[in-house]
Amino acid sequence: MRTHTPRRLLGTLAVVCALTLSATACGSDASDGASGATGPKDVAAALAKGGKVTVWAWEPTLKKVVEDFEKKYPKVDVELVNAGTGDKQYTALQNAMAAGSGAPDVAQIEYYALGQFTIGKSVEDLAPYGARKHATSFTPGPWNAVHQDASIYALPMDSGPMAFFYNKKVFDKHHIEVPTTWDEYVEAARTLHKADPKAYITNDTGDAGATTSLIWQAGGHPYKTRGTDVTIDFTDEGSRTYTATWQKLLDEKLVAPVTSWSDAWYKGLADGSIATLSIGAWMPANLSSGVPTASGDWRVAPLPQWKAGARASAENGGSSLAVPKAAKNKELAYAFTEFATTGAGAAGRVAQGAFPATRADLESKAFLDAEFPYFGGQKANRIFAESARNVVADWNYLPYQVYANSVFNDTVGKAYVSATKLDAGLKAWQQVSVKYGADQGFTVNK
Repeated sequence: MRTHTPRRLLGTLAVVCALTLSATACGSDASDGASGATGPKDVAAALAKGGKVTVWAWEPTLKKVVEDFEKKYPKVDVELVNAGTGDKQYTALQNAMAAGSGAPDVAQIEYYALGQFTIGKSVEDLAPYGARKHATSFTPGPWNAVHQDASIYALPMDSGPMAFFYNKKVFDKHHIEVPTTWDEYVEAARTLHKADPKAYITNDTGDAGATTSLIWQAGGHPYKTRGTDVTIDFTDEGSRTYTATWQKLLDEKLVAPVTSWSDAWYKGLADGSIATLSIGAWMPANLSSGVPTASGDWRVAPLPQWKAGARASAENGGSSLAVPKAAKNKELAYAFTEFATTGAGAAGRVAQGAFPATRADLESKAFLDAEFPYFGGQKANRIFAESARNVVADWNYLPYQVYANSVFNDTVGKAYVSATKLDAGLKAWQQVSVKYGADQGFTVNK
């Protein structure tokens, strides 16, 4: 195994499907993509023959996966490259695909970003390689994100079902009950900030992922996509449910004006001035490493509900492994992708702290009974697993969600620093996203 980080990332984010979204430029449909593909038997033959596979990924648990894969298949050499995260990797990946050279054999792609690669036909349909047999292996949220009709464009690597992380020490001090609804959450925010003006229920300076996840949980469907036909509507019921509640927090200045992942954010989580987080199940490792002094203070509970008695959840984060069309060794690439996301590969990653997308790992007794010293010995995985089962179905991202998220703070973000209301900010975000989509050749409805 070899790992390295490239010194330079190429260019700026390429538009979807390079220059145009026409059928000619983007390639054939999913059924055509399968016609010339090879099958599982060729994967076995490729493993026997050996070769080199280049993997672009940032997830640290893959280092051990690479070691285990090479041990099992000694004729295969895997080069693990950290090409950056988020926009940086996607820029480099799009540029390599457009240039026709330099693309990896396997790429880690977050679920929200996968659409821009599938719409451009720049990633392989993995169904002909045997991926269909894994249809029931993964939890609903991640599986829904990687397949469309009969095509499977990636295999889920991890997931981020949401949960409610709260500082029990702070809640106990101010006699605050753990909220089970978002209305109760607002009341808890008021109680906390009145008792201690330096303490806030949470922080928020505007975050696209958090906003869309909570709209998702509320049953919203602001994005609808079918091929190059896109509908964007932030006036739907789920979006309005979210803004009606969250606007109260902003109007009453009940959220800390602190940016997530900043030094001030970690300090707030440590000293109790930021008392809760509604975030993905991957958060425990970040709390343990980033806020060690608060060990024992925090607990986990189910996400508050928009309707009393409901059990809805949503995903927040998570990524997949895909095989680019430009991959030089697609059979070996699929073999590595399958190994890393299922069976022993997936179990090994979970053992290192990754949150599983696989049902087998999510339902295992060892996983469910694991105690978290950071959360006072709580068996938090039981809450995360329940959340994964309750993710609201049929959520869609835009085929150009990476771009949309990049302009979130220029639109919705104004609601956090001015008199602009959240619903007006979402309308502005919608307008910018509609214009961009139309400029790129999509048929966009609003």
